[in-house]
Formats: sequence, C-alpha cells, structure tokens
Amino acid sequence: MALEFDTGFEPAHGSAVSAAPGILRVTAANASPFTFHGTNSYIVGHDTLAIIDPGPEDERHLRTLLDTIAGRPVSHIFVSHTHRDHSPLAPRLKAETGAIIVAEGPHRAARELAIGEINALDESNDTEFRPDKLLPDGGTVDGDGWSISGLHTPGHAANHMVFALEGTGILFSADHVMAWSTSIVAPPDGAMADYMASLEKLLERDDRFFLPGHGGPVTQPQAFMRGLKAHRKMRERAVLDRLEKGDRTIADMVKTIYRDTDPRLHGAAGLSILAHLEDLVGRGLAITEGAPSIAGIYEPVR
Repeated sequence: MALEFDTGFEPAHGSAVSAAPGILRVTAANASPFTFHGTNSYIVGHDTLAIIDPGPEDERHLRTLLDTIAGRPVSHIFVSHTHRDHSPLAPRLKAETGAIIVAEGPHRAARELAIGEINALDESNDTEFRPDKLLPDGGTVDGDGWSISGLHTPGHAANHMVFALEGTGILFSADHVMAWSTSIVAPPDGAMADYMASLEKLLERDDRFFLPGHGGPVTQPQAFMRGLKAHRKMRERAVLDRLEKGDRTIADMVKTIYRDTDPRLHGAAGLSILAHLEDLVGRGLAITEGAPSIAGIYEPVR
C-alpha cells in the first residue's frame, strides 16, 4: 500500500477519552515536532487498573491521570521505552498508587559509542529509570480482568517494547508504529536493522488495532506496516542513489532527501540517514573508514 499518514487527531489535553472498550487515553500536553500533540498514556481495566506509558514529568498530566483513576487500585505501570516523553512520570505514579513498574529493562544504547562520538540523544534519555519487574520478550502479566504481553521491538530504542492486550487484537505500539509519522531511528540509541526486524516480527502477528504512543490509532496495522517497510526500503534506495551521484557526507544527503522536511527535524533526519548507512555498511553495500559516524565519509560499493 502507499503509506498515508493520519494527522487528524484531537488530543483532548487535560481529560480522558475512550480509545477502545475498557481503555482510556490521556494525552500529555508535551507537543513538539517529535511528539506530535503529545504522549499518549493508556489506562486499562475497570476495577484494578494498568497504566501503559505514564509519560513525561509533568504535573498537569499526573493530576489528570490520578483524576481519571479516581481512587481505583492500579496494579501495574507498563513502560514501553526510556525516552523522556514516556517513562519519567513512572516513579511519581508508583508513589501515588503503589503499582509495580514493568518494562523490558533500563535504558541502553543499541551499540557502543565509537571513539570520539558524542550521543546527540543523551538529553532525551531517561537513564535513571529502573523497573521493578523485567518483562521478557513474550512474557505476560495477568491483572484483574486483563492480561498484557510484552513484545521486544528494538529499533527506535534498544529496550523498546510493545504490549498486546490478550484476547482483544489490540496492541499498544508505542513509538514503533504510529499513524501520524514514521518512527525516528537514530543511532546509537536505535538501529535500522533492529527496526526492520521488529517490523517483520509484528507483521507475523494478526493484531487488528494499534494504539500508539503519539497520535491516533492505526486501524489497518498489517497494511500500514507493509507501507512502513516499503517506505524504509525507498529511503534506503535514496541513500544509495545519493552515494552513486557523488554525495559523500550525511549533511549533503539530508539537503536533497529531506528537502521538503521541517528544518527543525534535519538533525533527526541526519541520524536517520546514519542508521541506514550503518545498515548498508554492515551488509556490504556501502563503505566508510572506521565505524560509521555522523561525520563519516561514505562511498558506494561498486
């Protein structure tokens, strides 16, 4: 399918809205070019609740979540990954509710830093996050009237996990698959080879409805993910084409490949091209001296 994004989303900041039967969505007011209208937190259940992605350290968002919970017990807080728009509110929400924090693991990068490399994403990472319970790939947590399984989906982040609400066909896709935009895959925190493998992993499933970390639902997830896969392959071909036409730096490639993109996103675009180049070098389709880096000089393999 052609990849068509859905940006028709009403965040309803400061209130809870129904996202699906037994699921409420509360969207934090942390809008940005990277977060769209803000981070979605989900409240699952009727009596004893689960919360998926507590969100950023934001007082108003915390109060809205607590008002929505309305004194009901919360047994678990699930965290998809450790970017600062998703995980930092978890400790305060735990203190208010006594819930167990569940995640794939603490923050880590997809690879070690190369010599002289600086992680441009450091300020975006919640390196202090520590879950109470580590959820393995395929692991399940049973609650009061709900059962949630975790699927490790690295790519956007090394510890990224999506959560399936068993028996419903609903998947909380966090930042891996979103209706409004592609996911940012930016080394060293993310890796393109991991992202593509994670897409394949979800394509093998039969989930029917995705609730993402930003924006509205993905209502035809299989078709949409095939579109995402095709989009990434098209971007890979664009990188190879720029190499064949003489571009040797990421900065030069960004000027052409992302010429119609908001300039505020060009830094992230450069990291996305780096992710493709890391993958291409690893597959023997491009070469560079030493480890791939944002300042590297690249050539095609002829």
